Amino acid sequence: MATVPTVAPSSAPAPAASRPAVLLEAAPGEWVSLFDGKTLSGWRVLTEKAFVGHKEVRVDNGTIVMERGQLQTGIGWDGAFPRENYEVSLEAKRTDGHDFFCGMTFPVGDEPCTLIVGGWGGSVVGLSNVDHMHAAENMTTNSMSFENGAWYSVRLRVTTRKIDVWIQDQHMISLDREGRSFSVWWEQEAARPFGIANWDTGSALRNVRFRRLAD
Repeated sequence: MATVPTVAPSSAPAPAASRPAVLLEAAPGEWVSLFDGKTLSGWRVLTEKAFVGHKEVRVDNGTIVMERGQLQTGIGWDGAFPRENYEVSLEAKRTDGHDFFCGMTFPVGDEPCTLIVGGWGGSVVGLSNVDHMHAAENMTTNSMSFENGAWYSVRLRVTTRKIDVWIQDQHMISLDREGRSFSVWWEQEAARPFGIANWDTGSALRNVRFRRLAD
């Protein structure tokens, strides 16, 4: 599968000290870089609960490298994060292993949820949890083939009505929120409110961006 071209942020990265704050101050529609390509400014390495067996997290050649841990390695946003009307886009790849290489935990109003990309043996895409059901057993469950070493574009949109997910421009998830409850497994609690992790798998991230949507 062809490598996804690098997507240049539409706005310059915020200075290191202001990165968490500028996320909340951005005008609707304005893309904000959450990764400056050089440091982990704005992020914390997850070390608690299921992340006690984490391995190295480093920046290498414009990417965030998260080595294969026992069982998880991940990063969390070191600041407040919006609860509604936002999008996150990034590129991710699996570098080692056969499980999820992008477990993105994010707010859905006052509740948390995790987008799983490449779980349950390597191909499951879905949300954990919806109505207390995990990503391999609820209405968002989907399947996609992922090759180790290939970059995949991932875009998440959360509005007051829906959660939408695109991978490689394929619309993988479109879920109406009304009447649904959301939660995360205890393994992802340390990543709240927003974080990205892998499971018994090495992974890398780049071009991590955020934008607010109009209410």
